[in-house]
Amino acid sequence: MRTPRPFRLGTAALALGAVASLAACSSGDAADDSGSDAAGSSSSGPAAGPRLAVSYEGGILVLDGTSLDTLADLPSEEFTRLNQAGDDRNVMVTVSDGFQVLDTGAGTTEEPELTDRLFAADTPGHVVRHAGKTILYADGTSDTTIFDTADLAATEDLPEHETVEGVEAHHGVSVVLEDGTFLTTVGNADGRNGVVVKDASGAVVAQSDQCPGVHGEGTAQGEAVVFGCEDGALLYVDGELTKLAAPDQPYGRMGNAYVSETSPLVVGDYKTDPDAEGYLLGAVTLIDTEAGTLEVVDLPEGVEYTFRDVARGPDDLAYVLATDGSIHVLDPATGELTESFPVIEAWEGPADWQDPHPAIVVSGDTGYVTEPATNEVHAVDLTTGEVLASTELEVTPNELAPAAG
Repeated sequence: MRTPRPFRLGTAALALGAVASLAACSSGDAADDSGSDAAGSSSSGPAAGPRLAVSYEGGILVLDGTSLDTLADLPSEEFTRLNQAGDDRNVMVTVSDGFQVLDTGAGTTEEPELTDRLFAADTPGHVVRHAGKTILYADGTSDTTIFDTADLAATEDLPEHETVEGVEAHHGVSVVLEDGTFLTTVGNADGRNGVVVKDASGAVVAQSDQCPGVHGEGTAQGEAVVFGCEDGALLYVDGELTKLAAPDQPYGRMGNAYVSETSPLVVGDYKTDPDAEGYLLGAVTLIDTEAGTLEVVDLPEGVEYTFRDVARGPDDLAYVLATDGSIHVLDPATGELTESFPVIEAWEGPADWQDPHPAIVVSGDTGYVTEPATNEVHAVDLTTGEVLASTELEVTPNELAPAAG
């Protein structure tokens, strides 16, 4: 059943603050009203360290991950999606023809470059990183492209890669485990309904058609894999697929899983009305992959979010950027909100999921937050709530992808 939870605020809070199918310290004092330089400016050239890719309509900015100074403004398509490649340097940019490699130069003093390296794909979709592999899924063919993540930075060409041919085109996703086990969604033009699991030889070891509208995935501790369904989730553990039913039937949708590979607990988004207008959500799914349980927890009034507003961070906690403008710290073990860090002004949900709206991504202890209403990006210490740096851009930020350097 659905469980209401108490809402407890902590004291450490500082206030400051293409279409493809389907995630440090300021150079000035945090209390300095001048903030960081605007887009297009840079203090003294690139420094070795983390970087942050920020998409906007028609281009991609690469920011210094510490100061948030703009290092590069790279033209691209009208709408792109950004995903970490997994090697702490490169970002996969979803464009109309496939997955393009953005070299952020993180960890070096090199200038960022949107390279001409492209993994061709018909309707590029999900990007997954696990076990030293990067996995790219093409919705238009259901083909899966797999390569060793480390090879991406080791060559100026495309790294050697394998393509697993799909069966029927659909908006899907694939996962590859350490022993070569291959998990992929099943569907066609009429819909999606399940997952098939194959061993390294290609033999089917498990399958299920009990996941209507299958979408998204996450790999937790011990390589427990979760897929979202319109009536709950599918859990893969030790060779078996298990259905975890949502408390609301026939429709209780989990579409995105937010995981840590050092925790058995998975946080998912949750929706109960398939016809609801808008994209704001007011509850989360909590899955214990060891116990094989699924629970839905309602968030306090005013704490709503979209799929871009949840991330895992320090201590395997979840961080929810809510419509009240605060980052709320969610303990997946209890379902309680333990702290709240005001960062941006209150905001409303988007008319379309592709529209710019506040988002959060995490790199180490730092959360990067967009504020499209003011064209700002903020860096927040997630252990204290301190806003470490802010910058006002000359464009409206949409998606984010960090590179750790």
